[in-house]
Amino acid sequence: MENKNLETATLGGGCFWCIEAVLQELKGIEKLVSGYTGGTAPGKPTYKEVCSGLTGHAEVVQVTFDPSVISYQDLLIVFMTSHDPTSLNRQGGDVGTQYRSVIYYHNDTQKTVAETVIKELVSYFEDPIVTELSALPVFYDAEDYHQDYYRNNTSQGYCSAVITPKLAKLRKMHTDKLKGVSA
Repeated sequence: MENKNLETATLGGGCFWCIEAVLQELKGIEKLVSGYTGGTAPGKPTYKEVCSGLTGHAEVVQVTFDPSVISYQDLLIVFMTSHDPTSLNRQGGDVGTQYRSVIYYHNDTQKTVAETVIKELVSYFEDPIVTELSALPVFYDAEDYHQDYYRNNTSQGYCSAVITPKLAKLRKMHTDKLKGVSA
């Protein structure tokens, strides 16, 4: 395997199944791990605990990507246009702080790029962007059954009703960034 200069991003935009499914389609994505971060409860939380809304954690996806293929800026633009960053603590029927729109930056450069992307996208949305921008705290992997969820459960009701339309939107808006599509 060749030695690549990979970077990591951590993003939350509602249910982590949705964000993972969208990002899996992009060129330059090397690894995705669904998980939890940003909470105040001590120790590694469980899905049930996070869903209660009492731990303060957000459902997020930690993304390992090749910046020579997809820039952090382009990754954020796809992320921000693949969910509703104007909806506070909810995405569709998923309601609670665990479903907040959030970008957890790993360094000052990522913070600056994220601030720029958010400013650039303000005019794209009718309502104000409420995406939280915070330094990455401790990240916890979600349980194994949450990993690669859409690919393993495509016919499940939530997947076909919520995720499949998000993928159709992605394919329409960001064709040039998709795997299997030439630039």
